[in-house]
Amino acid sequence: MSKRVSLTQYLVEQQREHGHIPGQLRLLIEVVARACKRISISVNKGALGDVLGSAETENVQGEMQKKLDIIANEVLIEANEWGGHLAAMASEEMEGIYVVPNRFPQGEYMLLFDPLDGSSNIDVNVSIGTIFSVLKRDDSSRPVSEADFLQPGRQQAAAGYCVYGPQTTLVLTVGDGVAMFTLDREQGSWVLTQDGIQIPEDTQEFAANMSNLRHWAPPMRRYIDECLAGTEGARGKDFNMRWIASMVADVHRILTRGGVFIYPWDKREPQKAGKLRLMYEANPMGFLVEQAGGAATNGQQRILDIQPDTLHQRVSVMIGSKNEVDRLTRYHHEAAQSSQL
Repeated sequence: MSKRVSLTQYLVEQQREHGHIPGQLRLLIEVVARACKRISISVNKGALGDVLGSAETENVQGEMQKKLDIIANEVLIEANEWGGHLAAMASEEMEGIYVVPNRFPQGEYMLLFDPLDGSSNIDVNVSIGTIFSVLKRDDSSRPVSEADFLQPGRQQAAAGYCVYGPQTTLVLTVGDGVAMFTLDREQGSWVLTQDGIQIPEDTQEFAANMSNLRHWAPPMRRYIDECLAGTEGARGKDFNMRWIASMVADVHRILTRGGVFIYPWDKREPQKAGKLRLMYEANPMGFLVEQAGGAATNGQQRILDIQPDTLHQRVSVMIGSKNEVDRLTRYHHEAAQSSQL
């Protein structure tokens, strides 16, 4: 881009010219972006900063934590607790909410985050990232509680992610399209490098962990079988498969060139609706993808319309190019209807 526009300038213009961003929300986004810069520094140091490997602890999900999981979580809490724009925070790494301490003023927003998505890639130097979602409190007259967080994704005030790869990139929506910023390390600033991102409606690329195919529901297997059949099958075209095992990296590729990311229900744990977390992963990514012209579904309904019941609720995810996501939803609806006949 010929004119270098900083993240701060972009947010101020959104606030001043379009009225999309109240002052507290602008400050919150800037603080999250600064925290992501700190996390990026730790990620880049790797073994030199003694941040690789396991912390030998488990999070609330029962998953082994990496050292960087804990570091990133602490960075985001410490950066955001004192600014006066937040009432509370929730993290994939914490069992309950983190209420802003009484020594700091409380704001009207709530922040949710997956501090480090794609943790299995940390030690092998593959792209990982931070995902965040911003909600507004409905009632500030009473103490904030977990129930305040249980809002459907369509009510998000903002969402974004930061991917730590060859470049450190911040992708953001405040409900008026999607913008991408690249970290200029020499200047220490986020620079707007793409605005008005649009995902192609059609694609010939899907991202899925194919080793689990045998455990998926029939409509999901039907879709994959048709993709694998290529030009000789029902779809009449060849598909490529991509899988990074980092939702941030896979969705970033989809926002850049199209595709569909799939993490469906699995019969090995039939009582769970899916693997990914609705509040920390599916909702913010669904908001971003929809704002870029894509779609996000759990196979039965739009992800942003799901009413959450718990803070760590899981969900099946099919997200990306609109026509492929619509097809996946149609296959699931057809399977549900046939089972009722």
